[in-house]
Amino acid sequence: MDVTSFSPVALFVYNRIENTRRTIECLLANTLARETDVYVFSDGGKDSESWNQVNELRSFLHDTKEWIDKQHLFKSFVIIERPENYYLERNIIEGISHIFTFRERIIVLEDDICTSPYFLEYMNDGFLLYKDNPKVMHLSGFTNLNLIDEHPELLYANDETYFTPHMSGWGWGTWREKWQKHFRHYSSREEALEGMTNADIRAIQYNGEFPCLKSLDKNPIPWDICWEIAIYKAGALCLTPAKTLVRNIGLRNGTHFRAYDILQSFNYDRPPLHRFLIVKKRTPQKDPRIEALFAEAIHDWGIRYTLLGKIARFIYKKINK
Repeated sequence: MDVTSFSPVALFVYNRIENTRRTIECLLANTLARETDVYVFSDGGKDSESWNQVNELRSFLHDTKEWIDKQHLFKSFVIIERPENYYLERNIIEGISHIFTFRERIIVLEDDICTSPYFLEYMNDGFLLYKDNPKVMHLSGFTNLNLIDEHPELLYANDETYFTPHMSGWGWGTWREKWQKHFRHYSSREEALEGMTNADIRAIQYNGEFPCLKSLDKNPIPWDICWEIAIYKAGALCLTPAKTLVRNIGLRNGTHFRAYDILQSFNYDRPPLHRFLIVKKRTPQKDPRIEALFAEAIHDWGIRYTLLGKIARFIYKKINK
């Protein structure tokens, strides 16, 4: 590994102090934390109440920076405060563009992603191994699957990763050249799907098991579906760990996500792998057996309902027919 150029981390936060605290604590526990530059992009508030929360979070960030800088826990810890509410899409897209004005690679985290202590090692290894391969456009830290424990026969030799056209935005990274060449923030469904056939639409949605294109009806269109489409259109793949290296701790308190334990759970919500992940350079190609496992895992967005949840869901569907 080229220890002179570890990839920077861009951390995007809004108003959730406890999630942000846990995200930073996990990142500090990484083996490469002291060699990593961290850039925190703090979005502004929407109204007086949210601004109070944002300012409270920013006070926490500045106190954290003072502590981190004194003990040299990161190579650097830089706080970028947005003067207004950029919203998630603009904050992330402009933040990535900013980092790419002076760095060639980026690792992206949001304020609810707890990483394995070996997450940064995996990301930096992947960057170096596949930097010159146009077939690999994205490095994922999260996976819906657990191939290491449940399907070790699908792993390639001593490599504990796999390739898939599906990207995950829960702890990820890419290269400047690949992002700038392919990413486009679409303004409409028609623009996003231009050039794609019905077969392409079925393929990217795993024959309906992963209805990601519904996100194209949102305004603004989420950045991640734009990147998913870009990767698909380029015929590229994503390097993905055979067992997750991150855990989303915001599933129950995010802006867009709600979960109720009495009704449902997420089949992929598991602790990250807490050991070094073996990453070997090889020819990128997807495995149809793994793709089939993903389609099965992502059914109903990976939500598994309790008996009470199934009853409630049945009644809800009846009422809303």
